[in-house]
Amino acid sequence: MKSLLVKINSKLNAQGGFLKAVSLLAGGTAAAQVITFLALPVLTRLYSPQEFSLLAVFTAILGMGAVIACMRLEVAIPLPEKDEDAASLLILSILCATILSAFSLLLIIIWPHQIAELLGQPQLYRYLWMLPLGIWLSATYSAIQNWATRKKYFSSIAKTKIIQAGMGSSAQIGIGFMGGGTLGLLIGQLMLSGMGIVGLAKRALRDDKANFELVSRKTMLEQLREYDKFPKYSTFESFANTAAIQIPLILIASMAIGPEAGYLLLATKVMSVPLGLIGRAISQVYLSRAAEEYRLGNLGDFTAGVVTNLAKIGIGPLAFIGIVSPTIFPLIFGNGWERAGDLVLWMIPWMILQFIASPISMVMHVRGWQRSMLALTVFGLLLRVSALFIAYRINIESISEWYILSGALFYLICIYIFFKCAGVSLKHTFNVLQSSTLMIGIWAIIGCIIAFIVGYL
Repeated sequence: MKSLLVKINSKLNAQGGFLKAVSLLAGGTAAAQVITFLALPVLTRLYSPQEFSLLAVFTAILGMGAVIACMRLEVAIPLPEKDEDAASLLILSILCATILSAFSLLLIIIWPHQIAELLGQPQLYRYLWMLPLGIWLSATYSAIQNWATRKKYFSSIAKTKIIQAGMGSSAQIGIGFMGGGTLGLLIGQLMLSGMGIVGLAKRALRDDKANFELVSRKTMLEQLREYDKFPKYSTFESFANTAAIQIPLILIASMAIGPEAGYLLLATKVMSVPLGLIGRAISQVYLSRAAEEYRLGNLGDFTAGVVTNLAKIGIGPLAFIGIVSPTIFPLIFGNGWERAGDLVLWMIPWMILQFIASPISMVMHVRGWQRSMLALTVFGLLLRVSALFIAYRINIESISEWYILSGALFYLICIYIFFKCAGVSLKHTFNVLQSSTLMIGIWAIIGCIIAFIVGYL
């Protein structure tokens, strides 16, 4: 047994500890995803699809605000060679998040009714005050998490993921049982966004205090000049990328008949479980090593290896979830949520392509292609919004399907561009497809059998 444990530990520490880092992050993220998923059948019985639609609009605005709050300086934290330079970037990121959150609070104080009407959700008026707090919590956590990623504090990051899921889901369920309505969903969302800040900050101050003592106004200005491409280009790129996902939710909530955005939100949450389980963990570790691999001239092979592992691990389960969802959604989430199950089936191509593309998207930043990434994400935003307006003109009842198909097309284009940027060859691409075909087939067959049995019963 001892020799087996030694072999496992040696395997995990191979490739500079890449597998061990992924296992730690994946373990924490998996636990968090399981907690969140187990809470969903309770939440769909405590809250109506209309209340989920309000949550969809709230999280859409929060997501767009949080992603630009640090001016994308948090993304640069793992890149400097010196820790004191990265510490300056961390402080800069938190300062930017504080300023933007304060500014958003000022706007809400001055024009609360106008903002709610503009969003097409007048009932959201009473909850707007929560947005600045949510933006600050989410942005600050992202900045501190990137510091922890740089320092390879992967176990601490994993713990915060579990804390976020546990506290957030508990708040939503508890307030829901007390009849808190939409407020319960939103308070839980704030906890999901920012819980864990204190834990990561304590470790950073305990283990890296010397680096933060070297931070000054001068060092922050130096790092701001060094990484000025991130505020100039990556801020707009990341906003466009997030807006391409979130603005359609806002438009669907205001344009569609009934709580369509609520159904779409539940479908997205279900499909995000496998994405969050592996994809995000690999994304963080990829970022922590990609710059080094690029300097060594190994970025293409490194990226190809990551994509191959993603394809083997994730595509089959995603296909399985999509196939069984139309039949099992009413059983798991209760009557009234059948539409969400149908949308999950439509999402299979989109989520598979996103699962491959998202973890390696940071290659554009590693190569310094911020302007190209900006153009790509703006194109994605225009593509999806255009799809919604076409659906609105042709058939409003299929608006979600048009949105989903536009997302699949966008991520297909992204994969092609990311491969070109990383130097992944055509041969590698074919190897990825070939290596995952058998597992996809097995998962799909199992899904069809289960869907048939459940539908028959």
